[in-house]
Amino acid sequence: MKNLFSLKGKVALVTGASRGLGFAMAEALADYGAHVVMNGRHKKTLDPKVKALADKKHAVWGAAFDVADTDACAKAVADIVKQHGHLDVLVNNAGTAEYAPVTDYPLDMWERLIGIHLTGAFVLAREAGRHMAARGKGTIINIGSIAGPKIAVPMMPAYATAKAGLEGLTRALAVELGPKGVTANCIAPGYFHTELGGSLKEGEPPPDAAKAFYRMVEEHTPLKRWAKPEEIKGLTVFLASDAASYMNGSVIYIDGGMSVLQ
Repeated sequence: MKNLFSLKGKVALVTGASRGLGFAMAEALADYGAHVVMNGRHKKTLDPKVKALADKKHAVWGAAFDVADTDACAKAVADIVKQHGHLDVLVNNAGTAEYAPVTDYPLDMWERLIGIHLTGAFVLAREAGRHMAARGKGTIINIGSIAGPKIAVPMMPAYATAKAGLEGLTRALAVELGPKGVTANCIAPGYFHTELGGSLKEGEPPPDAAKAFYRMVEEHTPLKRWAKPEEIKGLTVFLASDAASYMNGSVIYIDGGMSVLQ
């Protein structure tokens, strides 16, 4: 049974892997035997994270590029296939948040966030999906959010729209690529204790300015706490493995029950 979860021999690309959930997911995939290509926007911040996993004898490589650069996305997939021979798992995780009232939201900010969260994910999925379909196997995991599809957060219209769009993209990929042996699913996290707009640091108590928001999230979550980054690991390994071979087009919320609390 445990062999169902083995990722030995699989090559995975995880975007936004230099911190937070991206790093946790990259580590989890490597723990279960995958060869992991870790993406980050800046080589300076990515390299220490790659080294941290390499020091644990994991098979990891760094790929510094901006997911908002569509040409760089296409090149990255081509380079991975050329270097490793195949790409089996794509985790579209890279993202950020920028805040402004919807009536004053700058168009360049809107376009930047849509580009990072949605357009970049589409291009990577298109390029990876083309390769995976030709091989007759592969899996794409998009990282959505409860913010957008399930709840609305003030001053985050682009983030919410992009994350809702990722659910639609997941379903579109599932329908078109499923017959070719490629699955697509979406993980939609709630509030994890990672860096959040500079107000939180992973593993540290919230500063005074963030304490009210931190408590509000706890109060509106049935489990009465924020999630730890490592709590996304099991679900990621499951979706990337043969154990999830019949999972396709699913959106899985991992939010401590926040999205179902009335």
